[in-house]
Amino acid sequence: MQGALSDRHGTFLSAAALARPTLGADRAAGTPGVAASSPFRSGFEKRGLRSGPSVDVMTSIASVTLEVADPTAAERFLTTAFGLGGQVRLRASEAPSTGFRGFTLSLVVSQPANVDALVDAAVDAGAAPLKPAAKSLWGYGGVVQAPDGTIWQVASSSKKDTGPAARQIDEIVLLLGVEDVKASKQFYVDHGLAVAKSFGSKYVEFATGSGPVKLALYKRRGLAKLVGVSPDGTGSHRLTVDSDAGTFTDPDGFAWATASENASL
Repeated sequence: MQGALSDRHGTFLSAAALARPTLGADRAAGTPGVAASSPFRSGFEKRGLRSGPSVDVMTSIASVTLEVADPTAAERFLTTAFGLGGQVRLRASEAPSTGFRGFTLSLVVSQPANVDALVDAAVDAGAAPLKPAAKSLWGYGGVVQAPDGTIWQVASSSKKDTGPAARQIDEIVLLLGVEDVKASKQFYVDHGLAVAKSFGSKYVEFATGSGPVKLALYKRRGLAKLVGVSPDGTGSHRLTVDSDAGTFTDPDGFAWATASENASL
């Protein structure tokens, strides 16, 4: 079905890979957080990329809730552009919010043709292109901003097509832009999340099990630069993370709620 999540097959492209152009200024090669099947992996193993411990039970993210002015219009965009359903929920909100909201949602796909298909569909549905889809050291990707203000990255670690274009999404990654990656990492560990990959003070990826949404942290200013916007922003993030980690607000103001609690709102 168009837009549906696949059964987690193929190469996993983490949020670190999406941040690759900025990380490349500090490390000449490699992509942190890419699975063993990826050709990027070996370089970072040699550089001592730290992996978190294996855990039997881990926090999972059931969905994210976007707070939007017009839920009907936002739902129409998500369905038309990306074919998304329960992974991204919507709630009406008029909370003041200006500029960069401090996060992106990333759609990871298997090949460049799929990136183009999703980016083109998003633009046709009303999104504004922030960065055109193009090749880079880490793969192929582009960035768009939805009419509700949410910034979406669409990316693949592959630079070559292996089949016909399809709007098939392999992973959804929530990338939070934070002021202090190390402090935020510790905050989330204290709230029960396990670290899967850590790249010093620049990037952290958490183990979220079989949940449909993955989570990673990146420097706020670096994330804004990556997607082509100013890092300035005020007011609400217009985002709630729905998980089994409990209800809390992190040091950067990102709100978390239990999935069952948010579903009832």
